[in-house]
Amino acid sequence: MKPTDVRDPEYFHKVVDCQYACPAHTNVPEYIRLIAQGRFTDAYMLNRASNVFPGILGRTCDRPCEPACRRARIEEKPVAICRLKRVAADFKDDIRGRLPKPPASKNGKRVALVGGGPASLAVARDLAPLGYQCVVFDQDPQAGGMMRSQIPKFRLPDSVIDEECGYILNLGIEFHGGKRIDSMKALLDENYDAIFVGSGAPRGRELDIPGRKEAAKNIHIGIDWLSSVSFGHTTKIGKRVIVLGGGNTAMDCCRSSRRLGGEDVKVIVRSGFEEMKASPWEKEDALHEDIPILNFLVPKAFTHDGGKLTGVTFEKVKAEYDAKGRRNLVPTGEPDQHYPCDDVLVAVGQENAFPWIERDTGIEFDKWNMPKVDPKTMASTNPKVFFGGDAAFGPKNIIWAVAHGHDAALSIHKFLSGENITERPLPEVTISSQKMGIHEWSYDNDISPDKRYRVPHRDKVVALKDIRAEVELGYDVKLALNEAHRCLNCDVQTVFTSQLCIECDACVDICPMDCITFTQNGEEAELRTRLSAPSVNLTQDLYVADGLKTGRVMVKDEDVCLHCGLCAERCPTGAWDMQKYLIDMTRADTPCQSPARSAA
Repeated sequence: MKPTDVRDPEYFHKVVDCQYACPAHTNVPEYIRLIAQGRFTDAYMLNRASNVFPGILGRTCDRPCEPACRRARIEEKPVAICRLKRVAADFKDDIRGRLPKPPASKNGKRVALVGGGPASLAVARDLAPLGYQCVVFDQDPQAGGMMRSQIPKFRLPDSVIDEECGYILNLGIEFHGGKRIDSMKALLDENYDAIFVGSGAPRGRELDIPGRKEAAKNIHIGIDWLSSVSFGHTTKIGKRVIVLGGGNTAMDCCRSSRRLGGEDVKVIVRSGFEEMKASPWEKEDALHEDIPILNFLVPKAFTHDGGKLTGVTFEKVKAEYDAKGRRNLVPTGEPDQHYPCDDVLVAVGQENAFPWIERDTGIEFDKWNMPKVDPKTMASTNPKVFFGGDAAFGPKNIIWAVAHGHDAALSIHKFLSGENITERPLPEVTISSQKMGIHEWSYDNDISPDKRYRVPHRDKVVALKDIRAEVELGYDVKLALNEAHRCLNCDVQTVFTSQLCIECDACVDICPMDCITFTQNGEEAELRTRLSAPSVNLTQDLYVADGLKTGRVMVKDEDVCLHCGLCAERCPTGAWDMQKYLIDMTRADTPCQSPARSAA
C-alpha cells in the first residue's frame, strides 16, 4: 500500500464519521466540545455556519450523523448529537450582534427564489451578505416552507421557526408571502439574473382504490391535512382514525390525530416494522402515545355507507426475498381484515409537481417528470435556473435541503461572477497539535463510561391535550454536559511521524482497540488480514506510514480507533501526536474562492 497522504482534505474528514455523514458537514465534535465548556453561543454560531437552522434541526433533523457516530461501535447508543444541537440553541445568548449585517450597497444582481423553505433560505443566507438582491416567493404567508406547514407544533414551535427564519430575512431579503409562482416563463421574463427553485415536493401521493371517491369527505392526504392543522384551519378529527403509511409524515399524522380528538388511532403499514421509513425515534414516540402500528397489511378498499366512510379493508401479506435479496410482498392467503374508522389519513409518499414550469423554457425533464439537475452544482439545463431540496431529487429532509442550498448558492455566485460553476474550490483545512506538555492535552480525552442520557419529555396526559405543547423539553445544562462528555473527540487525530519512531511497540501494547500494527507492507486486501485485529470495514481507510528503519510500515485501522490519545501519551519519542482537524467547506460567502487553495 502507498503511504497515506494526510494532506488530502478528504482523508481525515472521512475519519470524523459524524461530520462526514452530515450532508452540510457540520463540525460536530467541535460544537460538542464548546457545549462541554459551557460556551453555548459559540456552539450555536459554529452550527449556524453550516446547518443554518440549529434550533429547528436540533428538534427535527433525521440525524444521519448519529448512525455514523463512533460511540455506537463501543456501546449501543451514539452520542445525542441532534439534541445537543438544540442545547446550543436553547442556552445561547443574544446572537444578533454576531450575525452578518445587510450590505451597505447591492451588487446589482437579482436572484429569485421560488419557495420559502430551508433550501431557498440557505441560498439567500449565503448570497445576501455578498450584495445580491434575493427575492423569495412562497404561497404561504410566512417563511419556513415545510418546516412551518408540515411539522407539528408539538415537535417544532412557531417561535423557533420565526427566530431562525428571521435571522435570514433580516439580511435585507425581499419576502413575498402568499405569492404563488404559476409560470416559469413569466418569471424568466422578469429578467432575474438567476432563479433558484426550492418549492419542495408539495403533492401527497394518492391511494386510488375502490371507495376513494365515494368516501372522499373523510379521506385526507396527509401532508395537506398537516398543513391545514398547522395553520389552524383543521381543529378536530373523528374518534376512530386510520393512518396509512410508514414514514415520518404518517407518524406526525397519527400523533396529531391523538391531540385533535382521535381516541382510537392506528397506523397501518404494508411493510414490516423494521422496514418502515419512519425514523426509529418517531416510531417510539408514536408507540409511547398508545398508537399501535400494524404491519404487512395492504389497503384494498375504503368501505362506506351512503357516502359516509365506515372503514378500510386490508389484505394480509408477507415478505419473500429472491436470490438477489430483493423483497416482494405476497398474499398470505388469510381472509381480508376490516378495520372500522371515521377518518383516514393517507401518508403513503410525496410527489413533485411542476405544472408551472413550461417545457419550452430550456429546462429538461427526465422520464419521471423531474428536472435534470447536476448533483454537484444543482444546475438545470437552463444556465440561469438552479434547483435544490425536494424539488431537485424528490423528498428527503431538511439537512439535505440546506446542503443543496449551500451548493446552489456557490454555483449562482460563480455563474454571476463569470466563473466556471463546475470548479469547486477546496475546503479550508487546519491541523493543529493539542500537546501542552509531555502528557498533557488541550482537550479532555477521558472517555466517559456513561450511557446515553434520555431527553426529558412532557407528561403524556398533558401533552395529548394541547397540539401546540412541545413534547420534548430538551436537556437541561447538567444533562447536556454529561451527554457532551460521551463524545470521543474523533476530530482529534492520531498523526504519526515515522522519522521519530524507534519501533519499540509501546503504542501497540497500550492501544485498547488493537488498531496499530507494525508489519511488512502488502496489497490492501491481504494486509487487512494481517493486522492485530483484522480490518473488515472497507469503507474506512487504513492509515499507512513508511520510512521506518526496519523497512516495515505502520498500519492503523481508522475504523476502530477511539482517539483516546494513549498511543501519543505512551510514545517515548513523540512519534505520535494528537492533532485537531478542522475542515470548513467552501460556500458562496467564503472570503477566499481560489480553486488552487492549499488543502492543509
